[in-house]
This record gives sequence, structure tokens and C-alpha cells, in this order.
Amino acid sequence: MIRIDIIAGARPNFMKIAPIIAAIELEKQKGTAIDFRLIHTGQHYDQKMSGDFFQQLGIPTPHVNLEVGSGTQAEQTAKIMMGYEALLLVSPSNLCLVVGDVTSTMACAIAAKKLNIDVAHVEAGIRSGDRSMPEEINRMVTDSITDYFFTTSEVANTNLKNAGVADSSVFFVGNTMIDTLLKQMPNFKQPDFWDAAKLTPQNYFVLTLHRPSNVDADTQLQQLLSEIMQHTQGHKVVFPVHPRTAKMLAQLNMNFENLFLTEPMSYLAFNYLVKHAKAVITDSGGITEETTVMQIPCITLRSSTERPETCSIGTNELIGTDPAAIKPTLEKLFAGNWKKGGIPPLWDGHTAERIVAAIKTIYAI
Repeated sequence: MIRIDIIAGARPNFMKIAPIIAAIELEKQKGTAIDFRLIHTGQHYDQKMSGDFFQQLGIPTPHVNLEVGSGTQAEQTAKIMMGYEALLLVSPSNLCLVVGDVTSTMACAIAAKKLNIDVAHVEAGIRSGDRSMPEEINRMVTDSITDYFFTTSEVANTNLKNAGVADSSVFFVGNTMIDTLLKQMPNFKQPDFWDAAKLTPQNYFVLTLHRPSNVDADTQLQQLLSEIMQHTQGHKVVFPVHPRTAKMLAQLNMNFENLFLTEPMSYLAFNYLVKHAKAVITDSGGITEETTVMQIPCITLRSSTERPETCSIGTNELIGTDPAAIKPTLEKLFAGNWKKGGIPPLWDGHTAERIVAAIKTIYAI
């Protein structure tokens, strides 16, 4: 029996683990000698940032919750490592499967590897080249001790090859987040505020901002919002506010007639909003993948991306963090000159099946 620990800690992880759990459950029903233990580190711990996602995506109740809560990067890393190590010492697994690039990803990989437990990294090999981003450090550290690399793109494959990773350890499988997106698309749910905000399809923008470079300096956030609201031609801008951003907004005391603020949204309601938007303005990574598959124009307020295929193949454009870049970008969008974009290879809804098939081959089960 191969026992896999599946690690989830923060909201971006939840969409990625759901299809893997479903694929393992399917194998168990067939009698395959495979099982999993779902470990929630508790890095994102409120209902909207965590609980709703588990419910909507059909993720079972975690077997273990480390309940680390909030804290600095180092505090969270330490608490996760201590909690996970204590669990492994009394109840070891054969494989620690981590996804993405959050603190939990790196912390659990380190704790497992120090106890000689195999580590598999889903979304291995992605790089932004920007070491000022905490996620980039998480990716680099995780990949440096990973045994089995599950990749989303040819770019990631090349990054790993250049880092000296053996081809035999790399499995080009696609994107589990797109598995979830395609499966859940029929279940997307109109947000409760749709009518109150007077929204109509293709007639509003979705805005998400959470990166420290954009929201921790009040002048930057103020200038970004001013430029966006000035050049969206009177369209509503729906802004689900990340807790980090909410603190800064409260201090700014800015009022824009067409800016509609909402709390963090559930997965199904948020993606309904994205699917019917004119465009998305964001500094997130994951959303750029979803907009690419849904063929929605995406404007990314970052200078680098770990998902270049969303730009080279998809609907995403990277415009940097200078507020002055917003006006010409929106003018291009309104002129109808946005690229159509395509879907990257293997982003087809079957990634989790390929991951589980690879694990079966690795462990000869």
C-alpha cells in the first residue's frame, strides 16, 4: 500500500488538490494499493479563504489540520515544519505530495525530506526569475529537494533541465487547476450581488490585488486604482478584497462611483464573475491561467510571471507595476485589439489522472 500525504495550506492549493484526490479515490475503487491522507496546514484559516472551497470543490474533511494560523513567513514555516514532522514521526507516509508555491509547500517538503520521505511537487519548475517574491523562494527550495516533478508547461520542463534535473524524474502532465475549472464550469454560480451591482455580461471588469509591491505602499495602491477607474470608461469594476488589501483601502478613504468592493468570494461565484467579465486586471498568477482557458483578456500588474505560457499562448499581458501603463493597455482593449489566445498543451482536464498514473508507475502498484 502506497500512502500519500497531500498537503494543502492556502487558497491557491485547494483547486489543485481536488482533482488529485478524486483520481486517487477512483483508483482505490478499482482496488489499487494506494491511499491518501489530506493535511491542511491551516495557513489560510477563515471560512471564505478555506472552508467554502473545500465544500464547493468536494474536497473531503482533512484527516489532519495543523492549525498554524497567521504569522510572519518564518513563523508559519516553523510551525508547519514542527507540526508536520511530529505527525510523520508517529505516522510516516511513503510520499509527500505538495502543490504550487505557498509557504506550506516548502515547509512540508523540507520536513518530509529530512525524514527520508519521497517528495513530489505538482507545478514544479515554474520560475518568475524574481527572488523578491516569497513564492519564488518557495519554488526554488522545494524543487531543490523534490524527487518527482509534475510540470504544467514546456517552459517548466526546460527550467528543470537547465537546473540539472534528470529527465526520468520529470513528468509533463498539465495543470490540475484547469482540471478543476473545466469540471466546475457547469456549476458556476451568479454572485449574490449581481443584480444589486447592476452587472451585465462583458460590461464590467474584475480586479484582484494582493501583492505587497502593489498594496503595501498606499501611494501605489492609490495611483493604480485612480488610473484603473479613470480609464475603464464608466464600466463597473468589481474588486473582491484580499484581507491584506482591505487594511490599506480602509486608510485611503477613496470613493469611486463604479468601484464595487466585495469580500473574498467562493470559487464558483468568483469564476462566474471572471467568465462573464469584459476583462480581468490582477497581480495574481493562478487567475491568468483561468482567464487563458476561459478566453478572457487579462492584464497583469507585475513585472515578471512564473506562467509565461499565459502570455505567449494565452490571453494574458504583463504590463508591470507602473500606473502609467494602465491607460494605453485599456485603450487597446476598448479598441478591440486584444489577442485571442489559445490553450496551452495538456490543459485538458485530465492532469490528475496522469499524475496518479505516474505514481502507479513509480511505485509499481
